[in-house]
Amino acid sequence: MAYPSSHATDRSQSVLATNKTLRNTYLLLAMTLLFSAVTAAGAMALGVGQMNILIFFLGAYGLMFLVHKTADSSAGLLAIFAFTGFMGFTLGPILNLYLSIPNGAQLVMTALAMTGATFIGLSAVALVTRKDFSFLGNFLMAGAIVLVIAMVVAMLFNIGALALAVSAGFVLFSSAVILYQTSEIVHRAGETNYILATVTLYVSIYNLFLSLLSLLGVMSDD
Repeated sequence: MAYPSSHATDRSQSVLATNKTLRNTYLLLAMTLLFSAVTAAGAMALGVGQMNILIFFLGAYGLMFLVHKTADSSAGLLAIFAFTGFMGFTLGPILNLYLSIPNGAQLVMTALAMTGATFIGLSAVALVTRKDFSFLGNFLMAGAIVLVIAMVVAMLFNIGALALAVSAGFVLFSSAVILYQTSEIVHRAGETNYILATVTLYVSIYNLFLSLLSLLGVMSDD
């Protein structure tokens, strides 16, 4: 008679752990997005120019590596704010560029609204339906490799059509990552590190916003 009781207790503890991880993840995500907005506004106010691509990659991937190395300690919180602050700062010059063109403010606000709606909608799908999206794992791995290669080729050879395709690909890729990561928290008892979950969702939102902004700019001939 003790087995059903033990099973119910384990299930209850698992649900509590999942809810705690979700709560901590979304709270930290909101804070890092706000911090990114502050650093982006600072870069815009200072009129910072476009960052060298090599410095961007070194800073972004170096800080992301630091987040992963310190995720199991309190230093992970400092690392993730350093990473998201840096990413927000690099976003400032891009926003200034779009705001300098006709209808630029409308494009930015539209991309922001679409990003928010997409994130909320996909998160709701994963949380409400409780569907397991772990099958997306292999697709994401392959998709990341293809997108990075295509992005490098588009940059080196200045191929506009390929750059547009990469932006569209990142919209789909980022959407899939949001579904996958949220599903992992819900269905995997071991997925309890909210710092790693937060940085994954943050990068997805960042890429989603930039990709939508790029696509909207092309569609409006700007």
